[in-house]
Amino acid sequence: MNDGPAHPIDSGAGASYAAAGVDIDAGERAIELFAPHAKRATRPEVMGGLGGFAGLFALKGDYREPVLAASSDGVGTKLAVAQALGIHHTVGRDLVAMVVDDLVVCGAEPLFLQDYIAIGKVVPEVVADIVRGIADGCFEAGCALLGGETAEHPGLMEDGHYDISATGVGVVEADAILGPDRVRPGDVVIAMGSSGLHSNGYSLARKVLLEWGRMDLEGHVEEFSRTLGEEMLEPTRIYAKDCLALTAETEVRTFAHVTGGGLADNLGRVLPAGVSAQLERASWAPAPIFSMIAQRGRVERAEMERTFNMGVGMVAIVAPEDTDRAQAILTARHVDNWILGSVGRAGEPGAAGSAELIGDYPRF
Repeated sequence: MNDGPAHPIDSGAGASYAAAGVDIDAGERAIELFAPHAKRATRPEVMGGLGGFAGLFALKGDYREPVLAASSDGVGTKLAVAQALGIHHTVGRDLVAMVVDDLVVCGAEPLFLQDYIAIGKVVPEVVADIVRGIADGCFEAGCALLGGETAEHPGLMEDGHYDISATGVGVVEADAILGPDRVRPGDVVIAMGSSGLHSNGYSLARKVLLEWGRMDLEGHVEEFSRTLGEEMLEPTRIYAKDCLALTAETEVRTFAHVTGGGLADNLGRVLPAGVSAQLERASWAPAPIFSMIAQRGRVERAEMERTFNMGVGMVAIVAPEDTDRAQAILTARHVDNWILGSVGRAGEPGAAGSAELIGDYPRF
């Protein structure tokens, strides 16, 4: 006789998916809760509704030679801050921003996005909050939330832990694709201010501020005029519509989305051989969150600039004669902007395109 706890088979009951850790009922409840949010993020081209095996999107419009653009991304370890605070409705906006702001770099209008949520244990309210944020971001970007997947991973992920990713699709006319081939010496580099850390560098930020500095996420920080958690969870700015407004009214050569790798490396990706951009640090002062990380972690400036956006979330390269018009458009759209630098010829003909930060910040 076995005096230990009965195995399901011992009592005559068969194994079940729920007993293994996957709650289908909870998943269905989550869908009920997030469906109203998802339905807000739509476009006229969307066919059908939620619940199908595939999302359908009719490519309507007077396109001459449409080219589809696709981008996939996630939010990274910023999710650890959200999970520690139990605040889940902002990281969805981060997810959308990371995807659509990559799409718009080539001039593509974001059309739709599909998300993927992997979670240790489905808590319907948590999943609904995540999707609410994704829907908010899609609405702001002007794209549809076409569908997605929520996967419960017991045994692989701890309860309360989750990861999110998404793929977005956009469209651009073949003759309107932005890129390095359009950039010319003499072009002007315009910076668009970030809303903070955005969604990069959180492994370093968390180590410095939370692990080494033992700062409290719920503690008020005078420099931020809010709590550390609120500062770290500030959503990534979505620039998609701002960038499209620029392309519609000015001669934009290309954009650069400033993510992992920092300002110089990301701008270098969209510069052709034979040119270089010089970017003036004196043109802006990084927000206090950046100086706090640098000072408390004794992080060298070069490392900071390779890890964080330092206050510049998106860069536009425009024709010099359109500089004033571009800045006026951004200002009217309430986007903090300034002339960051200019494009010139590289020191060595044929050298790979590059960008360099010069000078010093007024405050850092």
